[in-house]
Amino acid sequence: MSRNVEPEVRVLESETERLQAMALFRTAMVGLPSVNYPAGRIDDYLEPGRTYGAFVDGVLAGTVDAFSGEIALPGGARVGHAAVTHIGVLPTHTRRGVLTALVHRQLRDARAGGEVIATLRASEATIYGRFGFGIASWSAETEIDVRRASLRPGAPEGGAVRLVSAPGHWSVLRDTYARNLPTRPGTLDRWSRWWASQELRAESNPGPQYVAVHGEAGHENGFVRYRPVPADPHQWFSSDSPAVLVDDFFAPSPEAHAGLLRFLLRLDLVDRIRFAELPTDDPMPWLLRDHRAVRVRSVSDETWLRILDVERALACRTYEGTGTVTIGVVDPLFPENEGTYAISSGGVARSGDPADLRAGVAEVGSVLLGGVTWRELAAAGRVEVRHADAVPTADGLFDWPTAPFAGTSF
Repeated sequence: MSRNVEPEVRVLESETERLQAMALFRTAMVGLPSVNYPAGRIDDYLEPGRTYGAFVDGVLAGTVDAFSGEIALPGGARVGHAAVTHIGVLPTHTRRGVLTALVHRQLRDARAGGEVIATLRASEATIYGRFGFGIASWSAETEIDVRRASLRPGAPEGGAVRLVSAPGHWSVLRDTYARNLPTRPGTLDRWSRWWASQELRAESNPGPQYVAVHGEAGHENGFVRYRPVPADPHQWFSSDSPAVLVDDFFAPSPEAHAGLLRFLLRLDLVDRIRFAELPTDDPMPWLLRDHRAVRVRSVSDETWLRILDVERALACRTYEGTGTVTIGVVDPLFPENEGTYAISSGGVARSGDPADLRAGVAEVGSVLLGGVTWRELAAAGRVEVRHADAVPTADGLFDWPTAPFAGTSF
């Protein structure tokens, strides 16, 4: 194949092509298990009109898709959001412009459709900055040594917790999440196809899985999904340190957090509790007598955020602090985003004044949720500082008391 062949990018409408795209994605990712989508039900898992394919000489060489929803900004406002996922290029067609053609087409269509922000979870950290994505939140893989863990006197009690069983628990989880949607920056609503995919994955996993919910029936306000590690019963009972892995810890209130944590700590036969992802400011260590019973195993980038409409994204979030800062934004893909924006606690407006700070759209995406400071980016040479006083002013405006966190992988 010639390197000069321009990929043809189009929406994949047929079930056959979208199944081919999913197989291509797993080939590109190498380490992912196969998924058997039920015949005739691909629309239950992939949103119609949002799966793209790139063809080179008639061969499907790459794919990307997305899901429609909303994302929370500092202050609680929610704006239109594209959850970008299933990005892959065949190993025979990499580094030939296929990925660029796919992502550019997808982002242009998303902006034209009125979406304000796109986010993704990056398999590689060096790819998506060139498309205007910046790291905007992190997640912490955390472990509790149950043998050392006891709650401090005065820790919140929490409410009633009960186990629920499949398949009926999925509707309870969906309703609980929708009814208690957090305002933490970066939080996503969980779309119907996300839940369908979670259920399909659970059905494909032969090991035991458990679900507990917090709150009275019909008024649940939190839940936890967990499973034993190792899953094999012979290894479990002979293990020197049996553990449970928490795949989903949804505790949007202090009461739900305390109640679900108390439940997990009381599980028999469990020495360690591993949380796949928690916000970096989770209060768990502060609830225990022994702070060191909680160990952060790793912190990983979570949300890669691409602002599609800079003016709307900046205007919809809340700012705290004093003063005004003017920020010049550079966006080669969307020239309509470029310009200078005057930002204060009173709001955002385009400005004809000189910019105090000048940054690429990826850097503005990183600071948007309040989890990255202008000071950090300026120290790294990622922001052009034209007035030194502008950095602390910008940080005071963009700062937010809770760390951004999505808690939803896709």
